[in-house]
Amino acid sequence: MSPERETPSGTPAGGDGPCGGPAGGASSGPVGGRPRRFLESEIEQPEPGAAMFHVIPVPYERTVSYGGGTAAGPAAILEASNQLELFDGHDVPAEGGIYTLSPIDCSGPREEVFTRITAACAEAVGAGAVPVVLGGEHSLSAPAVRGVQQGLRAAPLIYGRDVGSEPSKEASARAAAAAGPALGVVQFDAHADLRAQYEGDPFSHACVMRRLVETGVPLLQLGVRAVSPEEHELRRQLSRAGRLVYQDAAELVPQFVSEVRFPDWFPELVYVTIDVDALDPAVIPATGTPEPGGIDWYQMLSLLNAVSAARRIVALDVVELAPVPGLHLAEFAAARLTYQAMGIVRRRLLG
Repeated sequence: MSPERETPSGTPAGGDGPCGGPAGGASSGPVGGRPRRFLESEIEQPEPGAAMFHVIPVPYERTVSYGGGTAAGPAAILEASNQLELFDGHDVPAEGGIYTLSPIDCSGPREEVFTRITAACAEAVGAGAVPVVLGGEHSLSAPAVRGVQQGLRAAPLIYGRDVGSEPSKEASARAAAAAGPALGVVQFDAHADLRAQYEGDPFSHACVMRRLVETGVPLLQLGVRAVSPEEHELRRQLSRAGRLVYQDAAELVPQFVSEVRFPDWFPELVYVTIDVDALDPAVIPATGTPEPGGIDWYQMLSLLNAVSAARRIVALDVVELAPVPGLHLAEFAAARLTYQAMGIVRRRLLG
């Protein structure tokens, strides 16, 4: 175990940090006197600087609009990870080192919570690691992306490699203008999340991608199958403007498409956000807004591999798991998906 250090959550790694959603939320509380860690039953906690991955639990839940429970998602994923095999079918991603932070403190005003999320992600990138954020509702992706952007501007190295060394010509121009490597977002989701506001809240989980594209972040959407009329029109406008591309479920799923089409202008560096409702409910039924007709397990892995082959994943999140008591399938699938994604990222970085 590594010695205690202060984390952006305000609590030492190795202590019990406050967390939760609208009613106090869920805690990634102690197991045998220690906080839960990813693969705790299988691996030791490395020093932060020796880990390729920094797992950041964010039990944030404020704006869920149908089924609730996403505040319990991070703890459920961490607990389920203890049942995973270390070999992922190709190699052992854990050999790269997986460091799990204490849960982000999700109490207090939204702005303060988002600041903590941003700081945690920036610190992980600054340490040369790949942030792996476990949610929590999808709105947390916006501050997480900001943190990765900040970290890349300060020190654009991931696991000792210069992640800004292979941009396309247009991405290079954007990076120069931003005084740092350009970052795009690849979104796996059943929903577009491009509403201006939802139920009166512009920071709802249904608005998170709108907030990001408004800051100039390029967006590629995969698996969407539920959009509002407003979002439909906005997607057309953003697509024509060269700011958004999409391959919806109606294109991907029936023919088991595993190719991801990146335009030349899309940045080399990407943040991958996985809303678990991108998957078909047969794979992960425990989510707040399930939609039929989703991506299946092996197609998801194929698409992640395609993203990693075409671009460089420097951070990722897995969000919107809402555990159902006794339904272990959902949290186990989410934990395994998280670990498989780590393996895909590690093989690309080391290759």
